[in-house]
Amino acid sequence: MYRENFMRRAIDISRRALDEPGTEPFGCVIVRNGEIVGEGLNHSLAHFDPTSHSEVEAIRDACRRLECVDLTGCELYTSCEPCAMCVAVMEVSGISRLYYAASQGQAGEAFATLTPAERHPIDVEALRLAAGALVEDRAMPAQQEMDAQAIVVLDSWVKARKAATASAG
Repeated sequence: MYRENFMRRAIDISRRALDEPGTEPFGCVIVRNGEIVGEGLNHSLAHFDPTSHSEVEAIRDACRRLECVDLTGCELYTSCEPCAMCVAVMEVSGISRLYYAASQGQAGEAFATLTPAERHPIDVEALRLAAGALVEDRAMPAQQEMDAQAIVVLDSWVKARKAATASAG
């Protein structure tokens, strides 16, 4: 029953928000080969950081501990179904499997009576739509500028990376 222990740990981490100011009740653990390698609690309000969700914090912790950015083979256990931002970070970092306790709908029901001043409001459906949309189809206005100058930097970085790889090999 390893999964139950890992989920219990994620929920226990979320419970810390009952006593820690500036946190929200979302906890997460990252597991590799049956061992917890990362943990996170939502600190968005305490850190004035809208990206400080428990999943992102746990992924950051795991990457630091493992000294890598590739978490392929790792499982993520979280007290609540991740938002689109967290799913994107999970994909970028290579998380191989997700286990979650409460659904986003269940969390929404639990938070329904809170005012925006009492919590950090996220429109999870709008976030999901924006994250998957092409830049020109998003509600947020966007305009591309100075792409030629940026591409020079990108191309230079690629050349330097290839040269470093060739000399190391």
